[in-house]
Amino acid sequence: MKVIPVPCLSDNYAYVLVDEQSRQIAIVDPVEPEKVLPVAERTGMELKAVLTTHHHADHAAGNNLIASTIPGIAVYGGESRIPSMTKQLKDGDEFSLGSLHIRAIQTFGHTTSSICYFVEDKHADERVAFTGDTLFVGGCGRLFEGTPQDMYTSLNEKLSKLPKDTKVYAGH
Repeated sequence: MKVIPVPCLSDNYAYVLVDEQSRQIAIVDPVEPEKVLPVAERTGMELKAVLTTHHHADHAAGNNLIASTIPGIAVYGGESRIPSMTKQLKDGDEFSLGSLHIRAIQTFGHTTSSICYFVEDKHADERVAFTGDTLFVGGCGRLFEGTPQDMYTSLNEKLSKLPKDTKVYAGH
């Protein structure tokens, strides 16, 4: 498993998630497709999915362009406000990208539909989490829709329970 960070806007990150074994990739929160798609194309691998952490434009604004550019691409998210969503996830839902195992973790607080993606590469014994605006490099997202209790649960009862060797990739 490889993760390629793609700086976007003034302080956002999108990511290209690479499964080298199957030669498949997914992109996480592709707010600026004009920056993310060339990085994806340079891998030479098949783009299979968009993983969207929440509906805010600084994370999901690129979904429509990507969905129209790549017919049949799977667009994952937590609820109907995710642009071009094809696969709605609930807490604990699981799916795969090639040999990578992905689990959706509902992390309410910033929004009432935020999803973090916990990814495991069991062959390489590696784990990563894409946290969007639930967990920042230097804090957490503001509570636009959720409650302080929601954020507490997301951070202290869900994300903190991930394996200690999990690498975290935040949205900001």
